[in-house]
Amino acid sequence: MDFSLTTQLAAECVGTAFLMIFGNGAVANTELARTKGHKSGWLNIAMGYGFGVMFPVLMFGAVSGAHINPAMTIAQAVAGMFPWAKVAPYIVAQLVGAVIGQLIVVAAYWPHYRETTDADAIFASFSTTNAGESKLNYFVNEFFGTLVLVLGALLCLTMPWGEANHAAASIVVGFIVWGLVTSLGGPTGPGLNPARDLMPRVLHQLLPIEHKGSSRWGEAWIPVVAPIVGAIVGVLLYKALFAVAL
Repeated sequence: MDFSLTTQLAAECVGTAFLMIFGNGAVANTELARTKGHKSGWLNIAMGYGFGVMFPVLMFGAVSGAHINPAMTIAQAVAGMFPWAKVAPYIVAQLVGAVIGQLIVVAAYWPHYRETTDADAIFASFSTTNAGESKLNYFVNEFFGTLVLVLGALLCLTMPWGEANHAAASIVVGFIVWGLVTSLGGPTGPGLNPARDLMPRVLHQLLPIEHKGSSRWGEAWIPVVAPIVGAIVGVLLYKALFAVAL
């Protein structure tokens, strides 16, 4: 079934919002003061992001491709797998979805934001940073994490078993994200998605949250540029090594 561009953009917007609700919502539940899940641990966060990718891919994979990530959209266009004419509209829809999803997280946890005095805990529920305070490590982590995500997702969704059973492939993609957060998530989060990091950072800057601290704009370019570069390399590896056999 062919869907209109309007429907595809709606899918990208809603899908990205779901990613934020499940992912950053899990961080807020874990990090903010006096939540039911306070200090529930890293696995809670990893599960949130895994589900945050799994559900949109299940819901919208057949509608828009469920990119829900500007890095994926740009990388596929660079590799000739996605029309350039749709790149800007897709990215705008993803950015809007990220704003909507983050605002829902803030609204749901607003009393807990008001009670949290730890600036790092507040910021973690919005955007990423490098735990080792190394911009180089920040870039390396986001680059390789996104490369693995993109390569793994494309293989799962386009291999014969994945095309025959889209639901199974979508679930596996969610587990790839879950696994990446548990394995490569220690240094930065990770972000793996420019929209997921940039738009919440803008909201962190703008919203009147006491004790929120700095929005760390000096390093904000890294979780935007590194995922895009990593995604491009991932898609090119996919095309060079595996797509010819499919």
